[in-house]
Amino acid sequence: MKRLVSGLFSAAILLAGSVQAYPGMEAAKEEESASNYDYPSTVDQINVLPKPFPIEAVPFKDNKGNTIDFSQYKGKIIMVNMWATWCPPCVRELPALSRISAKVGSDDFEVIPVSIDEAGNSKVEPFLKRLRMEGFTTYYDQEQALGTVFPLGTIPATFILNREGELIAFVRTFVDWDDDKAVKLIQGFLERS
Repeated sequence: MKRLVSGLFSAAILLAGSVQAYPGMEAAKEEESASNYDYPSTVDQINVLPKPFPIEAVPFKDNKGNTIDFSQYKGKIIMVNMWATWCPPCVRELPALSRISAKVGSDDFEVIPVSIDEAGNSKVEPFLKRLRMEGFTTYYDQEQALGTVFPLGTIPATFILNREGELIAFVRTFVDWDDDKAVKLIQGFLERS
């Protein structure tokens, strides 16, 4: 019996090595490589509006509990990123959000990450410390008041406002902000206004 089971197991291994589970699993031919494929960029998911859309200046808070709103950033292109500690794609975006300002290299551009965690600062600060992102500046909207101007049913969500505080672009999913296309997009917004 052991010999029969062993023989069947060996035959299964041999067959498994030569059988495909589905088309396309075959090894790439020598002339094909990953560099021959054009992988879509997550930046391509950003919706650029045909014309600016005015939004209300809804208040949110800084890490000290001070109330602020987008009117304080007039004259700048701002990128508002709504996130939460319990959202894995949101957390995955944080390091790149931290870097994009430096890559864009403009005093006229501001990244404003806004946490919607109900516990606010008491939950977010220790969380960022565990991620070794103590220097990451975030804002807070525990009551999700920004939901009156931005749909928050899906996060991460990023909303880009022009110098007048009007919505000009948005995306409601993860974006790789380290992508050069993201930098070019923001630089394009800066040049237009």
